[in-house]
Amino acid sequence: MSSDLASPGATTERLLVRQARWVARDVVELRLTRAAGGALPAWEPGAHIKLTLPSGLRRAYSLCGDVADTEAWTVAVHRAPEGRGGSREIHETALVGRELEVRGPVNRFPLVPAEGYLLLAGGIGVTPLLPMARELTARGLPWRLVLGARDRTRLVYAEELVALGGGRVLLVPQDEAGLPHLAAELAAAPPTHAVYACGPQPMLDAVTALCRTADPARALHLERFTATDDAHTDRLRSSGGEFEVVLTRSGLRLTVPADRSVLDVVREKLPDVPYSCEEGYCGSCETPVTAGLPDHRDTVIDPSERPGATTMMICVSRCGSPVLELDL
Repeated sequence: MSSDLASPGATTERLLVRQARWVARDVVELRLTRAAGGALPAWEPGAHIKLTLPSGLRRAYSLCGDVADTEAWTVAVHRAPEGRGGSREIHETALVGRELEVRGPVNRFPLVPAEGYLLLAGGIGVTPLLPMARELTARGLPWRLVLGARDRTRLVYAEELVALGGGRVLLVPQDEAGLPHLAAELAAAPPTHAVYACGPQPMLDAVTALCRTADPARALHLERFTATDDAHTDRLRSSGGEFEVVLTRSGLRLTVPADRSVLDVVREKLPDVPYSCEEGYCGSCETPVTAGLPDHRDTVIDPSERPGATTMMICVSRCGSPVLELDL
């Protein structure tokens, strides 16, 4: 697995919000550049960057621009009124002309080699898939993209996708055509084609279930933008008791109470430790473990990888041993 801590291309710098424009209903696109111009670090489809907003909130967004545009990074943000505040701040704050601290790029959703690709998107979930479609077109590889949304006004980047892929792109406005027929799309895709999906949790659950039932060997790659559900979040936050955490580089030994997360306790001593979602799905707080038995409660590390995992998400994961040592 990759991480902010281990990503050689990741940098932190202040970038200028050069331009903002509407790309769909309740979706604003931001174009970020260096104030004096100049090339930014290269990135690949699937990568994201993390913005520190004027309020201090930190939020991660997928890069959705063209990888050939070396002087700008582009993200698109859907306004989520019931969210945790980041999208509202971006939509309601005059950001053009202001500089923001930006961390990245980091890629947890990279394109893997395959004979072809099925790209499944729900709403704003199309943002990491658009650069993939561009890349696959440039490589001359077969691909198909299905984009669903509540109505046509919410089909993010629909015109650009159709111009790029023509008949390879299926737009599914729910008020006109219902939900995308995921089972049919998966059945029509050759088994050697990798599936990439990004969107609402019910859609990702459906894709996962269909793949497990019909073709467990198919390569399936998911990108989550939100935690799975309230019940799952409650399970992630359930305690399991008090334990000690040793920060080996800082020389600190801290107590993590049953009702607090490792991240909460660590941030009291190391306020700059990276984090974002605080619910175990974004991977921003991934931290190397040097000793101890992590109790993984995130959705980043696949359950099959947990026994050998050498990192943990300190926002939700806990400890199955009395002491946990972290490389912090």
